[in-house]
Amino acid sequence: MTIISILFSILFLGAILLPIVQRKLRQAKRLQKIREIEDARESRVITLITRQGPLAFLNIPMLRALDIGDSEEILRAIHQTDAETPIDLVIHTPGGIMLAGEQIARALSAHEGEVTVFVPHHALSGGTLIALAADRIVMDPNAVLGPVDPQIQSLPAASILEAVSRKDVNEVDDETLILADVGRKALNQMRESVLTLVSARLEQEQAEDLARALTSGQWTHDFPITVERARALNLPVDAEMPEFVHELLELFPQRARQYPSVQYLPEPARKEDENGKANGSVNDRMVTY
Repeated sequence: MTIISILFSILFLGAILLPIVQRKLRQAKRLQKIREIEDARESRVITLITRQGPLAFLNIPMLRALDIGDSEEILRAIHQTDAETPIDLVIHTPGGIMLAGEQIARALSAHEGEVTVFVPHHALSGGTLIALAADRIVMDPNAVLGPVDPQIQSLPAASILEAVSRKDVNEVDDETLILADVGRKALNQMRESVLTLVSARLEQEQAEDLARALTSGQWTHDFPITVERARALNLPVDAEMPEFVHELLELFPQRARQYPSVQYLPEPARKEDENGKANGSVNDRMVTY
């Protein structure tokens, strides 16, 4: 075997093994960080972070969403947690299967210990439904929640009903009428789910207003519910996001692009003090990719 063949073999093996080693190291850092948070807060820390990632060996990008597998894992974690132990759930998700979100929300609502949901960036659709089960929702000042109105075949259930209501029933095909029937049931079911989750903490009128706002389709499904709007809906929102949540999220990186769309120097930007020196370290300045 020639030297070139040996070098090629080494490079080939390195290309295969390096990503595996990096994933293992990152996973170890995640577990270490979770353990540190649990020790400091005396709680059970669970993460629900769905990001785009590579599909197995093929490295095909795919969008991860909340699914039944996620709910199974979280239900198992809640089951293994003492009833009195607080639960800290870090959510970063665009949503997904509503059944999975509802299972998680009901399990959290039934937990005796305090439940805190941390939303560093967004918890939409099913993620918002889960947040409704929390005793306290901690959002970054720029984070958002979203409506939980049902979607039928990627169409808003409320919009299907609105479209059908504007036509004579004889002018509507059977499939659309079936979709409208399913949509009506889905809207009623989601409204009842929201009421069940929040009725213990809110007055009846407040709970009704919240359920109507989140499920009726008055907003588009991607409408951003900011901290201010969430508070106006009487959700128990705190905007003091602990730094450890952002540190934990950094250990769940998005799949790397060949050329990053966002770049910045990684150290915090500091104003200069009275001596003209910048506060904070300026060591190890480098651009991350």
